[in-house]
Amino acid sequence: MSEAPESPKPGSPTGGATADASYTERLVTLEQSGIKRLLPTQAPYRWNLKRLQLGRVLDVGCGVGRNLQNCDPGSVGVDHNETSVATARARGLIAYTADEFEADPELSRPGAFDSLLVAHVLEHLDLETCEQLLKSYLPSIRSGGKVVLITPQAAGYKSDPTHVRFVDFEGLRDYAERAGLRVDRSYSFPLPEAAGKVFKYNEYILVGIVP
Repeated sequence: MSEAPESPKPGSPTGGATADASYTERLVTLEQSGIKRLLPTQAPYRWNLKRLQLGRVLDVGCGVGRNLQNCDPGSVGVDHNETSVATARARGLIAYTADEFEADPELSRPGAFDSLLVAHVLEHLDLETCEQLLKSYLPSIRSGGKVVLITPQAAGYKSDPTHVRFVDFEGLRDYAERAGLRVDRSYSFPLPEAAGKVFKYNEYILVGIVP
């Protein structure tokens, strides 16, 4: 595993630092900051999601819906931040808090979704919480469905004070194997891994298959 870059002032290892309204405000502000106002900077990431052919997605840790809005119709987002869920809904997306999701038997029934997306979530959580998160939501994914795990590389990890664990290819593979997934592939996106030392939007991506 690569040496973890230093992260400034980590937040709660159980994700508490991402649960309040100020974190939602930060996400919305980042969407509209700098060059993002002028150029379609999300286009490569939208393309990447589309080419994975994920079908109906359960997006856990959906935030304000940045990825969810690029998923197939009928896809559902879940987040522990009520303000983020409300923001995603205001954008016309289907999103629920974890409690709401669990209370709805149709949403939480086994095999209800084709794929599970966990993007930029694992780096906010301690090891035990990450394992519990995957264990909780995997039953909702059909046999043969996909699980996509995405984490930031070095520069991205250092850019957010709520990050608590650096999760690289080795870490993603470990999570996938602990969850009983078959690892299909892993890759650096949109640039080779070396670029992740300076380009904060470079990502580690692992695609696993549900038995």
